[in-house]
Amino acid sequence: MEDKKIEEKSEFAELFEKDTTKIPQVGEVVKGVVVAASKAEVKLDIDGVLMGIVRGPELYNEVEEFANLKPGDEIEAAIISAENENGELELSFRLVGQEKAWAKLHQALKDKATVKVKIVDANRGGLLSRYCQIDGFLPVSQLAPENYPRISGGDKSKILEKLKSFVGQEFEVTVITLNEADNKIIFSEKDVWNKKQKPALDKYKIGMAVEGRITAITNFGVFVSFGENIEGLIHISELAWQRIDSPSEMYKVNDKIKAEIISIDGAKVFLSAKKLLKDPWLEASAKYQIGQVVPGTILKVNPFGLFVKLDDEIHGLAHISQLNLDSKDKITDLFQMNEVKDFAIVSISPGEHRLGLKLADADSKTKKTKEEKTEKPAKAKKVKEAKEETEAKEVKEAKEEKEAPKETEAKGDKKEKKEKKAKTDKKAK
Repeated sequence: MEDKKIEEKSEFAELFEKDTTKIPQVGEVVKGVVVAASKAEVKLDIDGVLMGIVRGPELYNEVEEFANLKPGDEIEAAIISAENENGELELSFRLVGQEKAWAKLHQALKDKATVKVKIVDANRGGLLSRYCQIDGFLPVSQLAPENYPRISGGDKSKILEKLKSFVGQEFEVTVITLNEADNKIIFSEKDVWNKKQKPALDKYKIGMAVEGRITAITNFGVFVSFGENIEGLIHISELAWQRIDSPSEMYKVNDKIKAEIISIDGAKVFLSAKKLLKDPWLEASAKYQIGQVVPGTILKVNPFGLFVKLDDEIHGLAHISQLNLDSKDKITDLFQMNEVKDFAIVSISPGEHRLGLKLADADSKTKKTKEEKTEKPAKAKKVKEAKEETEAKEVKEAKEEKEAPKETEAKGDKKEKKEKKAKTDKKAK
């Protein structure tokens, strides 16, 4: 009997030692089996010993593995309270979810993998993007071409309006900067686009001609979509052989255009429309000669000279030094846009697409101007002298007229005295 009691006591001690059940502590992560799940709360069985509940903001539905739970699913949760009002463990998916989200972001950065982010706000610099309630930033420069805000004139308010239109949308991005300590994350949509475009771009080589549709027009050129959603840029200098002030003067969005590929830099494609057109400068030397005087239309007046159109394809420059202006003359006062003047050709460089001009009547005009400036003071001096001479003559005449009666009277007195003397002399005889 005594031996039996000792044996039972030994078994009880062994069972007690084998009991590894721990009292969970706040902050620990535990595993549990879903007993019940709804949009309001999820109940978990912890090791068949304790019950836990996840509710409210701690549900963290942003992470897929926490979003669609059903009874029987095994899931991890963090303890935020050892006992609630019902004697249950108060649990959180959010804390575990954020840790897992950061881990996934670090892995995505390492593997250059893509993740999906939700756009929650925008400013002029880019888009505020959220990954599992972790905020990051998607700069404008890292947007894919189709989402880049190409606004003619660079109107900042219109750019912001375009960026605001993305709020609520999901973008596929890569992580290019990650600093968990500073909570700083930079995303890139452009990298994802580049990866997708590479197989399509491999089909194209420099020198190939393509036909596409203009998707955007800016001050510096036009963007063209061709092939399998490939986009290229035709710079303003590559649109035509002649000088262009604004691409919008020649094209509009959705216009079809042919161009030649002149450069491929990664996913950046640069095109030239003028390469497919005959170079009019090849015949410029035959059409125009140095010394030839031709009519030209002033296209633009700049502080350094005039841009002049000789014909639809050949434009030249009349430098300010070739206009013989005086130091006080203002080029903007003497010349106007669309004004037609005669110009003399002073140089032709077909290879450099340059033609120098000078105003054909500049020398005579300047000479005439200078003569007029010289003659005006001389003429004024002569007029002044003539006026002074006339005035002096009039004064003299007036003076003489005033003194004339006195002289007549004096002459009469002298005659009378002479006559009296003659009478006296006669009597004496």
